Amino acid sequence: MFCILAVVIIGSAIMCVTTKRIMRAVTFLLFVLFGVAGIYFLLDYTYLGAAQVSVYAGGLTMLYIFAIQLVSKQTLQGLQERLKGSRVVVGALAALVGCATVGLVLLKNEFIDMSAKLADKEVPMDEIGNAMLGSEKYQYVLPFEFISVFLLACIIGGVMVARKEGKK
Repeated sequence: MFCILAVVIIGSAIMCVTTKRIMRAVTFLLFVLFGVAGIYFLLDYTYLGAAQVSVYAGGLTMLYIFAIQLVSKQTLQGLQERLKGSRVVVGALAALVGCATVGLVLLKNEFIDMSAKLADKEVPMDEIGNAMLGSEKYQYVLPFEFISVFLLACIIGGVMVARKEGKK
């Protein structure tokens, strides 16, 4: 089952980033997220699997709505948006620089060696929950709140862009 889910996730992810139509990309992203939820269910993390399905299904519904509202009809039908060679080269270089940066950070902080040592140790779910929702050092409730405010600003910006295009 893991191999089937892995093939679905990898294939859908590749199709998501290579397709030129935005609605198809969102649909492939939906398959990726459902595949990840399937892996959570396979690992008996039912809460994480259910959260993955509910949160991201709602998020992708919003993405569908914004794609329909903010993108022109020609782009949705795939008649307009074409990639230029220079953009592909710049994107590939940016991806390589990003991968190199992540690799250097992992090697500098000895994360790979540390993760190999911790792989045999099982972490209880209450400890994971406290780490994700705590407000102490190395806990993630504050970054989570910043991201939610940032996403709200993005939604408001998207609505403003849509309103300005409608007036022209």
